[in-house]
Amino acid sequence: MAETTLTREHILEAAEDVLRRFGPGKATVVDVARALGVSHGTVYRHFPSKAALREAVTERWLNRAHAALPAVATGPQRPDRRLRLWLETLFEAKRHKALDDPELFATFTVLTDESSALVDEHLAALELQLSAIIAEGQDDGLFAAGDPGLLAHAVFQATSHFHDPGYAPTWSRPTAAADLGVLIDLLLRGSPAPDSARPGAPGAPRCPQNGRALSLDRRNALAYSAIRGKCSLHSRRSRRELAAYSGSIPRGEAGTRKVCGICPNGQ
Repeated sequence: MAETTLTREHILEAAEDVLRRFGPGKATVVDVARALGVSHGTVYRHFPSKAALREAVTERWLNRAHAALPAVATGPQRPDRRLRLWLETLFEAKRHKALDDPELFATFTVLTDESSALVDEHLAALELQLSAIIAEGQDDGLFAAGDPGLLAHAVFQATSHFHDPGYAPTWSRPTAAADLGVLIDLLLRGSPAPDSARPGAPGAPRCPQNGRALSLDRRNALAYSAIRGKCSLHSRRSRRELAAYSGSIPRGEAGTRKVCGICPNGQ
């Protein structure tokens, strides 16, 4: 390629190909220049160092991997549906990258470790998208009150199994997408708007054994999700078992006496 027509994008494409073929431990700027048919000095005129070139390749890869997310974050769906779509889109993008080109994915796993500041900035941008969805959901009365940024960080961390490269070996499991769906259900059910948490509110879940409306306040929402729609009495769970899910022991006598920790009035 003539040096006069060489662009930054040409160099990044060649660098990605070299990294795929040789791996991050052996790929050099000379290899990139050779693939382009130019001198390594020409490459250095666009990128001042090998580290700068590798960081630019990493940034390009991250941006392309997550290119669909901004449109999802600002889409026309309700915020709760949009939150689900955003997390599903992130997972599918990461899974395709890992399964379609595992050698390159492994390479970029190494490169992202080298560019921690770049990765932190990129992750912050992703959490900002989540934060905007959550804030809109709070305005619409769909999500409970709280700092949207902190809640976005919590959601991102809670779903890390489905986007952190360290878990990539599990993404090929047949149940992976369904597992993510269950987790998203738990997250959405565990952060209802206060009015929707009121027993007897329209659409409020009910104990399948006695038909009583289940209270979904912040203390026991996780417990309700974890025991799949049954209160502690009717699922035969003890109060201390319930505490393991809700993070607190309900009032009253501790021990294994069967009580209802979710149905109103302990019934």
